[in-house]
Amino acid sequence: MARIGEVNSIKRVTGKEEVRRFLESLGFVEGSEVTLLSKNGGNIIVKIRESRVAISKEMANRIMV
Repeated sequence: MARIGEVNSIKRVTGKEEVRRFLESLGFVEGSEVTLLSKNGGNIIVKIRESRVAISKEMANRIMV
């Protein structure tokens, strides 16, 4: 997991095809920069492409930075 406030580059998105497509539709593609804004229980909020997105910890574990 990344640290809060740290800017990272996405290296790879793993998981089933439909999960990867869903994450790609939110902007989670290889080479994109992502910043972890907060962790709240089992969910996280990230900044990607000038948008804030909330995803579950399980989905976040599929995004390799």
